[in-house]
Amino acid sequence: MKQIFLISFLIFGFYNSGFAQEKKVELSVNPDIHFRSFWMNTNYPKNDFKEDYALGMTLNLGAIIKYQENWKLHVGFRSFANVASSEIWELDPATGQGNRYETGLFDLLDTRSRFFGKLETLSLEFSKEKFGIKAGRMGINSDWINAQDGRLSPTAVEGVNAWIAPDKHWKFSLWGIGRMSIRGSSEWLSVGETVGIYPVGRTVSGRPAQYFGNTSSDWLGIWEIDRKIASDSKIHFSNTIAQNLFSTYWLSFEKNRKIESGIVIMGLQSGFQHGNGEGGNPNPDLKYNEADDMNYALSGRIGWKNMKWTTHLNYTHVGGGGRWLSPREWGKDAWYTFIPRERNEGFESVNAVVAYGEYRFQKPQVTLYGHLGFHWLSKTEDTFANKYNFPSYRQVNLGVKLQAKKVTNLDFHFILVSKEPLTSSDLSPNQIYNKVELLHFNGIINWRWN
Repeated sequence: MKQIFLISFLIFGFYNSGFAQEKKVELSVNPDIHFRSFWMNTNYPKNDFKEDYALGMTLNLGAIIKYQENWKLHVGFRSFANVASSEIWELDPATGQGNRYETGLFDLLDTRSRFFGKLETLSLEFSKEKFGIKAGRMGINSDWINAQDGRLSPTAVEGVNAWIAPDKHWKFSLWGIGRMSIRGSSEWLSVGETVGIYPVGRTVSGRPAQYFGNTSSDWLGIWEIDRKIASDSKIHFSNTIAQNLFSTYWLSFEKNRKIESGIVIMGLQSGFQHGNGEGGNPNPDLKYNEADDMNYALSGRIGWKNMKWTTHLNYTHVGGGGRWLSPREWGKDAWYTFIPRERNEGFESVNAVVAYGEYRFQKPQVTLYGHLGFHWLSKTEDTFANKYNFPSYRQVNLGVKLQAKKVTNLDFHFILVSKEPLTSSDLSPNQIYNKVELLHFNGIINWRWN
């Protein structure tokens, strides 16, 4: 961390030294304050499994300090509190498994912790009209490393981000990441240390995976290219490299076509992933992935929107040899069929169809939306192809978003999730708990200073 700031200061200082005497000193300080309250509960109406609930709250106190036109220092400390909860740290008696949802609101490395905090943001940025560089602790929103806003706090990274935009059509970005603070953690950890904090599933041979604490990966690298085409289309490419683990290539094309009744939404994505190095560990029982894994993904979207409605139909196919992997600690899926509260990584084969509908009221500012998704996964008995012993499933999300009328930047978000298996055959308790035949509810309140 200290080395990153030292190098950044030297680079920025050398560049700016010739102009310092000519510029008028301008300094502004903007508070960066964010309060979030998150209620979560999970029930199993058809089964006698452990049912949990939790109310968590978080407060980020920080500031964005701007100097001259080009410099920005961003700092923020976030505190967490488990205000009320069931005994989320206890295992389910029927399966011997731990809670998967409510524990993620707090510290997964110490689920009994009621109060903790961390320096979440500390970054220095220098930017001009056509290029910029930022170093330190910061947020990120790339294809496979992203904030995944489904808990109390987002995932953040420590490293360097640089970009250049030579004209209004092109943008090139580069990330170098050495440490991460994942959602559901009180600590800043090396890349390899983050892998396995979430449930680890099973090895390709069917034994319980043991890669948590045994995964070696020193850094993440991401490079991205964005190209705007006219005013209604864009192409995006990224390559996410996890040292000693895997490399993921992602390409997307999106177009919004205006018609008389609104805008037609079209999108196409393709991806390829292969293993790198030793898969995290040379020991077959301790490795995260296989070096010879090779998978591909295709995803498409067609939809329509206007001032009140947004609708789209989405499809994803994943195939190849081995499992498509991306640690759940690092972000949500990039493909169009992602639905909040579940991911489709860890499988050799996926076929998913998801429909989405949203309606917006202007007064009051209320948005109603719903997801309906069908996800056909690799067979549960195929341990090589199905990492989490997860059955094919149907998921329904119903959501409401409300913007407060009298309080600026105060909003409410409610989500009801239902997941049911698609197979009619009997499932074992381990294939149900945390996975299907459940109802899951979220109630979220957000308030920001500005």
